[in-house]
Parts: sequence; structure tokens; C-alpha cells
Amino acid sequence: MEQSAHYNVVIIGGGPIGIACALEAKKHGLSYLIIERGTLVNSIYNYPVNMTFFSTSERLEIGGVPFVSNHPKPERNEALEYYRRVAKDNRVNIHLFEEVQDVKKENEKGYEVLTSKTSYGADNVIIATGFYDIPYLLNVPGEELKKVKHYYNDPHFYAFQKVIVVGAQNSAVDAALETWRKGADVTMVVRGPEIGKRVKYWVRPDIENRIKEGSIKAYFNSTISMIKEKEVDIVTPDGLITLANDWVLSMTGYQPDLAFLRKIGVQLCNDETCKPSYSEETHESNRENIYLAGVICGGMNTHRLFIENSREHAVKILEDIAKKSSNGAGHH
Repeated sequence: MEQSAHYNVVIIGGGPIGIACALEAKKHGLSYLIIERGTLVNSIYNYPVNMTFFSTSERLEIGGVPFVSNHPKPERNEALEYYRRVAKDNRVNIHLFEEVQDVKKENEKGYEVLTSKTSYGADNVIIATGFYDIPYLLNVPGEELKKVKHYYNDPHFYAFQKVIVVGAQNSAVDAALETWRKGADVTMVVRGPEIGKRVKYWVRPDIENRIKEGSIKAYFNSTISMIKEKEVDIVTPDGLITLANDWVLSMTGYQPDLAFLRKIGVQLCNDETCKPSYSEETHESNRENIYLAGVICGGMNTHRLFIENSREHAVKILEDIAKKSSNGAGHH
């Protein structure tokens, strides 16, 4: 395949951390390209419409650009606006709706990055793909029905409908409360004995009180065994029950694309974290000149890394790449 261009750095993933890497590359005078398979900051775009961040706005800032929001904790739309403005004002070089399919060693120093549209040459590759693309599946019969959603968007859609929400962490609790407030008949199915420990502290009393008063029904220590067009079977401590149902919101979390890391030769830990191998100082992986940035660094431990504690990955990585480049490696 004819290469369309060659860059010092190709960044895979156009989320906040990918953009932060681009801004650092620019600062060091390196040529770069971001390739993103969805829209700009795709994971934030996929958040629920009314989502409020856990973090304050200054902790979501990248590239030293101030993030001003109306409340101490910004909302999804403000974040989209902010990252779009950062990308536009800095003329960030990004290709959207283009999927990276492989990264192959091209010669001593460089790589060939193959995408759904073309291929690019790169001295260095940064993988900043986040973890929002692959939902955990329930693996039960009927999960393929159209009524089952792994992404929850706008609560009005579920008005006056019978909704089952699976899960007990932030996304499940938000979906249950918001759809209930828009008139849905909501039942939660929770594998564990209680609402998750990491639920936002200001939301937890709300969901617990709604369950206590019976406004939202909850089956704890329970799992779905089968999903049908009009009903759902649930295994509870008191035996099997069948509920009438219109929609199932499976809010059981998402996982990073570790298969892609394996494919391109990045080693993963053998334990359940599957943490990829990289240097804490430079974030370079076991493959020379392939770097990891953002939440992907935690492997399956996706709740350990957020925008605010991954921003510095960009600085470390680009300092290392710039140092190598000025030593004569990788310049054309």
C-alpha cells in the first residue's frame, strides 16, 4: 500500500489524552497525526447527555488551556465544547472516523500504521485508545435483541417504559435515577449485595432512598438469565422471577481494546489486570518507539486512571521522543 504521509509521531485515539499528546508534539516541533475511529473525544460524546464529571474543570484541562465551566463540576456538553475549542484553536491535525487496523515494523526505526482508509509512516506510535469502545457483555440468550443497550444516552426516550438497569456503579445509578425521573418504571438488577462503593458521594443517598421507598425496585445478589421480547428472567436469592420489560440498559462497564495491543506485540501481565508492559518514566512499551498513554496503561483496572492523572503521560512521552529525535534518531 502506498503510504500517504510520514510523521515523527502517529497518535491512535482522539480523546483528551490523545489531544494532549498532539499539543506536546507541537510544542517540541515534531510532526504528528491523530487517528480516531469515531468522532472527536468519542468516549465523552458517548457519555449520557446530562452527565456531570467527578472532577473539577481545571483538572480536565490539557495543554495549559483554561477550562471555564458554569458549575464546580463541568457537564458533558461543556467538556465537548472545551476539547473541540482546544483542537480548533491549536489546529490539531486529526483524522476522524478512520480506524487503525495494524501497526507493523517498517524498518530499523519506523512503523507502518495501517488504517481503514490508507497507511502512514511513523517514527513513533502513541496508543491512547481509552476503554469505552468494548462493553462487557452479559452473555445471556436474548442479549442481541434491539431492546438491549450498552450505552445510555438520553432519559426522555424511556418515559413510561418498563426499564431494567443492570449494574450498580455510576453509569447504572445515573441511568436508573434519570429514567425514573422521566417517568420510567425502573428495576435494578445488581450482582452484588449493595450499590457500588465508587458511586459519586452526592448521588449515593439519592439512589439508596429511592430503593428504600420502593420508587425504584432493586434485586441484589441477582443476575439476568434470559432476555425476551416482552420479558426478562432474573435469578434472585428467592428463585427465578420473570418481569414484563421494554428495555434493558446493561451498564456493566467497558474494557480497553487489549486485543489490539496483543496484535501489535505489546506484552500484557498474566494476571487478571492484563496490565501492559511499559516504562513508568517514559511510557515506552516493550516495543521500541511504541508508547502507551491514558487509561489503557491500567489494563483492566480502568477506574485507576482518569484524564486528570493521565495528562502528565503526554509530557513524559513527548519529552522522551523529542530527546531521541534530537539525538539524530528518526529525523528525515
